[in-house]
Amino acid sequence: MFNLELLKPNVQKFIRLHQKSDLTKLVLKGSPFPKVSVQEIAQQIEGLKKAEKKLPTWFYTKNSLFPKKLNLEQTSSEITAKYKANLVKGTCLIDLTGGFGVDSFFFSKNIDEVTYCEKNEELAQLAKHNFQELSNRKNTVFHNKNGLDFLNKSDRVFDWIYIDPSRRSNSGNKVFRLEDCAPNLMDCLPLLMEKSKNILIKTAPLLDLNLGISALKNVCEIHIVAVSNEVKELLWILNSKTGNDQIPIKTINFNKGKTEKFESSLKKEQGLPQQISEPLRFLYEPNSAIMKSGLFNSVSEKFDLPKLHANSHLYTSKKLIDFPGRTFEISKVLPFKPKLLKREFSTKKANIATRNFPQPVDQIKAKLGLKDGGDEYLFFTTDFEERKTVLVCKKIV
Repeated sequence: MFNLELLKPNVQKFIRLHQKSDLTKLVLKGSPFPKVSVQEIAQQIEGLKKAEKKLPTWFYTKNSLFPKKLNLEQTSSEITAKYKANLVKGTCLIDLTGGFGVDSFFFSKNIDEVTYCEKNEELAQLAKHNFQELSNRKNTVFHNKNGLDFLNKSDRVFDWIYIDPSRRSNSGNKVFRLEDCAPNLMDCLPLLMEKSKNILIKTAPLLDLNLGISALKNVCEIHIVAVSNEVKELLWILNSKTGNDQIPIKTINFNKGKTEKFESSLKKEQGLPQQISEPLRFLYEPNSAIMKSGLFNSVSEKFDLPKLHANSHLYTSKKLIDFPGRTFEISKVLPFKPKLLKREFSTKKANIATRNFPQPVDQIKAKLGLKDGGDEYLFFTTDFEERKTVLVCKKIV
């Protein structure tokens, strides 16, 4: 059980007043409250700092309490939890790995009854407390139990099961293979399919899509969710009646107030021809969610854009279009000749990226004497005639 003294008005006021303080200095001063340790105060301040951007609803809610740093890092962000909640509907859902409760909270807005399970006592207590502070809804039942044990003993069949296995090994290292997660998805999948027709699984972004499809078998949708151009969640929807080999892959990137969406399927991707071109006036770099999807020919078809090379995943056009990623205007196309490039880039500052290029960025910067910064963007790549090329660009979007 968390320390109830943390909810005293004077303690909460102290925590809020010091949310921008140096924690190291604050800890050295010790706690001004006899029944609250300085470590407990530091944990709440650290949680507030993290929640300001990641969980704004919790940040702005009076008396919200936060778990240890690692637990907060592992929880879904508010923006990704809202996205997940819009994927489900029905009467009842069980969250087998409830954690800090962010996903369950947003599920409870779309589902009539949510069953929350979490074996960690502190997390379960914090989640229950925060639900009471965040909302007047009473449609979530809390169980401080192992979710799989609870499900195995329950005689209920749920409309949805949600599971987000831990991706940390016993030594604390990150893992991404399904069989290395806890619980082991491959072992518990038969039970999940027995207890619900619809399963939503969150896996590591690193998991290969083809491996996931092969292992999970009943996949009917894949969602790749990125925030600020960083893939945060790989979501798999399984359905017991799935027999569709045209599995839709839906990508979304929440980026600075703009939402970039793209959708296709791996089967369609495999049947599309390559479109290749020399560099034209504009250059396009897909966002990270599309890069993860591998739907590169589908992007060409959707936006009528050729690529610079089969393996470069950079696109080009004569006319400017609205594109789900970064957009640049090409000012020069140069051969990769270090002596020439040293003379060309006399300002010594540029933003460097490599795509389908044999040398890494650090090596290029050292060879050409370049530092990060400035307004120019340099793409070191290979063109369709296998020539090493440098595209000098200005960023548009």
